[in-house]
Amino acid sequence: MSKRQTREYDREFKLNAVKLYLGSGRSMLQISEELGVPIATLAGWINTYKQAPNDAFPGKGNLKPSEVEMAQLRKELAIVKEERDILKKALGIFSSLRK
Repeated sequence: MSKRQTREYDREFKLNAVKLYLGSGRSMLQISEELGVPIATLAGWINTYKQAPNDAFPGKGNLKPSEVEMAQLRKELAIVKEERDILKKALGIFSSLRK
């Protein structure tokens, strides 16, 4: 049983392939054959590019700017929730001592 080798393409290659398709007027099949890329892969790149041209293909391990902001906001929210819970507990403790 042989393992399937997956090729990795850099951001520039993907952008050039998408721009070649969008600008040349040739079919996706012709371009995929010329570049040696599976047609499904090329179609995926085109869809990704059309959804967010500026944020397309951030690279392996890198996040899109919107995802970075979302992660930062989630982290900040977790801290605020923890602080709120601590204050609630402290209020409960101090109010029970007064009785």
